[in-house]
Amino acid sequence: MTAPKSAPPDGATEPVVPKNIRWVLLGIMLALLLSQLDGLIVGTAMPTIVNEIGGVNSLSWVVTAYTLTTACSTPVWGKLGDLYNRKTMFLASIAVFLAASALCGMASTMNELIIFRALQGIGAGGLGAGAFALIGALLPPRERGRYQGMVAIVMAVGSIGGPLTGGAITGHLGWRWAFYINLPIGLICIAWCQLLLHVPHTRRSKVVIDWLGITLMTAMVSTIVMAATWAGSTYAWGSWQILTLATASVVLFAAFVASQRRSTEPLLPPRIFTGSRNFSLAAVLLVVAGVAMFGGTLYLPLYQQTVQDASATNSGLLLLPMMIGTVIASNIAGKVMTKTGHYKVFPIIGAVSLTIGMALLSSMDTHTSPTVTSAFMVLVGIGTGFTLQMANTIAQNSVELRDIGAASASTNLFRTLGGSLGVAVFGSLFTRAVQGRAPAGGAPGDGAHSGDSALAHLPQAAKDAYLQAVVHGTHQIFLVASIVAAAGLGAAVFIREVPLRGKPGGAQAAPGPKVQAAAN
Repeated sequence: MTAPKSAPPDGATEPVVPKNIRWVLLGIMLALLLSQLDGLIVGTAMPTIVNEIGGVNSLSWVVTAYTLTTACSTPVWGKLGDLYNRKTMFLASIAVFLAASALCGMASTMNELIIFRALQGIGAGGLGAGAFALIGALLPPRERGRYQGMVAIVMAVGSIGGPLTGGAITGHLGWRWAFYINLPIGLICIAWCQLLLHVPHTRRSKVVIDWLGITLMTAMVSTIVMAATWAGSTYAWGSWQILTLATASVVLFAAFVASQRRSTEPLLPPRIFTGSRNFSLAAVLLVVAGVAMFGGTLYLPLYQQTVQDASATNSGLLLLPMMIGTVIASNIAGKVMTKTGHYKVFPIIGAVSLTIGMALLSSMDTHTSPTVTSAFMVLVGIGTGFTLQMANTIAQNSVELRDIGAASASTNLFRTLGGSLGVAVFGSLFTRAVQGRAPAGGAPGDGAHSGDSALAHLPQAAKDAYLQAVVHGTHQIFLVASIVAAAGLGAAVFIREVPLRGKPGGAQAAPGPKVQAAAN
């Protein structure tokens, strides 16, 4: 097939939006949905997996291994896309993800499942980095807002549909199909992108890979994620294990920064941080949003199920008000940004809404109605919708097209690390609050997860004490999340509104340097 004339080489002019762009984006979004659904489907299937193959003591590593390799591989996939070919790297990451999914479905022991989940995480890192890099390569920032709602809808469908799909698949087909279901979806995505996705790439006579940077970055991210995962649960925050990991992460960070300054082709080019302050500020926004959203909202369904007696069967629907707010806000921000070219106001409004929403959630008690909780969640959703996607666009608008892969991978990494830190800190706060207030021997579960049947059999006094402990724990979580969101507001205020590349209707930007390119 011949390449569309609209798309320029990497590092040259901004693309004119292809006429079939929605069909092209649909294939990319399908891959993004694949990675979104996987974690939530597998989470629902975990009790059944443990019952069949055992290994309950290693259960947390099924999640940790996936998260760790996803975070470590994301910048590598992004940089390889910049160096070689974004479409090729994207399809390769899907292939790795599918192969690992098949192996996970065939696992006979918990150790095998953990190893295969680590491999699956490597593929997932390329799905996230590749999807946003391709969107950045296909759409100039000014036009991107027109399609911003598609990404928000994918996120919402993944968050809501994941638990529902996981429950249905596990109950009717068995837990192995929680992994096998990825295969037909992934194969459709590969065929779709092979036929419709055409991304020109720069032919390079010589490619230099930053192996030292990859090694240091992998070690640094590993220590951060492991410290965030284990702190407050497996080990105390002040334990030598956590302090050692924290110290190692600081040392590795310093070594990584030094290596990037000396590297010929750095993994994360320093120029993307120093070229414009907007990129660094957008990174702060993404970390804040990751902490507040992934950490804070993890405990919303727990509060609703335990205190408000919501059904755990439809747990995916509990976050529906927040997702509706996210989709509506993303669409509004995208349309206004495309039409007017103005965007600074949206991160500010989003950070304010996120701060107020989290503060209101911290005020909930045992008498708060589900309707009131839903209203608070809508505010959080609006804050997320105005913040997350806009921060991605601001970050990509701050770098040259040749660095779009590294920039997209960086934003995904920041959001992932923010989420990991949020989960760790909030989990520690919640566990300490519940264990400190619940009656001795009266709290069902381990303090982080309550069992409905166990709670129902408690004496009324013990039950009331446990519910108060859950309320106290969620109060602390959302209060801290509100403070973190306020820090994001500080970053949003200092963003400088520079013109977005591209023009409404997909017109090209001013010509850039000519490079030799080939289309795929």
